[in-house]
Amino acid sequence: MMQQVEIDDRLYRNVLGSFATGVTVITTEVDKVVHGMTANAFMSVSLKPKLVAISIGENARMLHHIKDSKQFAINILSANQQNKSKQFAGQLKSESEVTFTYFKGLPILDDSLAVIACDLHSEYVVGDHTIFIGHVTGVKLEQNDPLLFSQGKYRELKELEESESPT
Repeated sequence: MMQQVEIDDRLYRNVLGSFATGVTVITTEVDKVVHGMTANAFMSVSLKPKLVAISIGENARMLHHIKDSKQFAINILSANQQNKSKQFAGQLKSESEVTFTYFKGLPILDDSLAVIACDLHSEYVVGDHTIFIGHVTGVKLEQNDPLLFSQGKYRELKELEESESPT
């Protein structure tokens, strides 16, 4: 029988935070009110059918908005959208007015690197989060650099120099 070892919560968060990710803002609309939240827990699930997953904490207001609307958009942020990320994460003291455009019936952020519109396919309560599987109904892609997040900081993508291959 394997011995259970208690893992320190802060160390665990630091380890998981060392995985560099893109940054998204999840958006939806309920009763003509737009809701959004910053998230980096997003992944591709399947190509056929086209499915993606997002993970939302049990205490997040967005959890119930997605359950009510049964659809959501994933706005993959561009490098120049750091303030949008902070605003939807509740990290800015003064929030600026956000204007949304609509794509496939969902509110989206202009100038995002990419947008994925989804209908809710299924949901799974796992630990203290709900994983929502979205059936992709549309995608948009712009030519921008991505906003990245790693080790508690926003990062920029930098090309690595090509090394000559040994002959």
